[in-house]
Amino acid sequence: MATSTPVKKARRSLIWLGVIIVGLIAINTAAVLFGGGSWTPKLGLDLEGGTQIILAPKLETGQTVTDDQLNQAVSIIRQRVDSSGVSESEISTSGNNIVVAIPGKLDNDTKNRIQSSAKLELRPVLVAGAPTDAAANGSTSPTPTATPSEAPRSTPTVSPTNGSDLNWVTPALQDQYDNLDCSKVSTTNVAPAEEPLVTCDDGGQVKYILGPVEVDGADIKDASAGVIQTSQGGSTGQWAINLVFNDKGTKDFGDVSQRLYGLKSQSPLDQFAFVLDGKVLSAPAMNGVITDGKPQITGNFDQKSAQALADQLKFGALPISFTVQSSDTITATLGAAQLQSGIIAGIIGLLLVFIYTLFQYRLLGTVTIISLVVAAIITYLSITILSWYQGYRLSLAGVAGLIVAIGFTADSFIVYFERVRDELRDGRGLVGAVESGWKRALRTIYASKATNLLAAIVLFVVAVGSVQGFAFTLGLTTVIDVIIVVLFTHPMLQLLAQTKFFSSGNPWSGLDPTALGAVYRGRAEFRKPSASVPVGKAASASREAAKRQTIAERKASELAAVGTQKTSDTSKKGEEN
Repeated sequence: MATSTPVKKARRSLIWLGVIIVGLIAINTAAVLFGGGSWTPKLGLDLEGGTQIILAPKLETGQTVTDDQLNQAVSIIRQRVDSSGVSESEISTSGNNIVVAIPGKLDNDTKNRIQSSAKLELRPVLVAGAPTDAAANGSTSPTPTATPSEAPRSTPTVSPTNGSDLNWVTPALQDQYDNLDCSKVSTTNVAPAEEPLVTCDDGGQVKYILGPVEVDGADIKDASAGVIQTSQGGSTGQWAINLVFNDKGTKDFGDVSQRLYGLKSQSPLDQFAFVLDGKVLSAPAMNGVITDGKPQITGNFDQKSAQALADQLKFGALPISFTVQSSDTITATLGAAQLQSGIIAGIIGLLLVFIYTLFQYRLLGTVTIISLVVAAIITYLSITILSWYQGYRLSLAGVAGLIVAIGFTADSFIVYFERVRDELRDGRGLVGAVESGWKRALRTIYASKATNLLAAIVLFVVAVGSVQGFAFTLGLTTVIDVIIVVLFTHPMLQLLAQTKFFSSGNPWSGLDPTALGAVYRGRAEFRKPSASVPVGKAASASREAAKRQTIAERKASELAAVGTQKTSDTSKKGEEN
């Protein structure tokens, strides 16, 4: 079987790089034509401007808001905004208010996520019906054995014993339900946790009488959207929301599920409503006793609606409720002039790297220049695609991360070139020097890039706002740097090593062994001073060559000198005898 030569490996790597670039261009083209994408990345709040929303806490008489509550609310709202795909947002406190600044135009989905800022509650359903039913029939009844429009109104005579007890429904509450207009239910429609609530679902299609809060939304540990799996591991194609409760929530939900499952034949008493901002997000029926704290919500969900509900459940538990005090358009804090300055700084950095590499490595430096250009193309395409698909926005801090990455990327090339030069100084041919130098350089490059990537990840996790933008671009360019070195820089040197210009050690190639001070010419063989060179210069050249020798070379030289001395001593003894 034929072995794979360096040239074949190089061509294969370049083909893979071409596939990556063509794939990125194809994805971006499809996004522009069919997905509302663009050939330019979206800009952050500091460069484009956006929308500012001020949230004011809704406090009862005598109630105060603490710094801890505000900080917790800021954290949750930031998670909501980030989960919607918007990056580079700024969320902070101003007195008792929370200021949310979103880059670009604020869409309805993100606006709803921000404004839905009340505490999440889980309440049992007592009565449920369509808004038109109440208007047509005049009243509805909270009996568990008939629909609300069919049974007569009852008057509670005893105190309720649990959250599903219909004695919660007083005549006043029934009257409130009968006359409720779902189009007028606002986010201020929040009842105390220990009292029932009359409200509608988020779409205004169903209205409810709900019992008191039995599970706090703060006890939801995690929520995610996914496709329901069959017992054989196949997909049903139906979307659902998977919940995970903490220990307290697991116990409370287990107790409630046991009671509601026992009311399975008395719908809607078997339903449990998830209430956010006084409106019902979902009211699924209980299909079993759930004691592991991992219920699954099913319904008429698609991927978008399932993900939106999962995000609301996961990030909906705010310590206090808020109302939107104002919503205004804001201008860019820095603007296009600063972006232009950042781009100019990047170009200057590139030019300085180009000049240095050409001065230090002659025509070999052109490999560095082309490598940086290819890296810039992949980086630009990646950021543009992420702007379309993930809502990523490029801020001035992100631009700074790209500029810093220029030096980190050039550092990889320098490590590799110097390893190749070291091999040439040791007397190897160019083809062997490229392969051997690559093996030595790759370990160093991987270690360096792993450190850079780890620093970027830690900074992204612990930081917020624009600092995350810097960390993101730094981490992205680190990954791209490794791809370029492996799939472009090394293959290019493998191909160049086959050319006469570079393999012959042309002085302009940057790989001239003589100019590099190569002294090693094989095992225990070193370049000898020319006889025409004066003794003083020869001695100076010898000392200079000795400085450039490795430890192994010096040992070999010493052994050779010892052997020569022994031979000389033996010859002298023979002459004396």
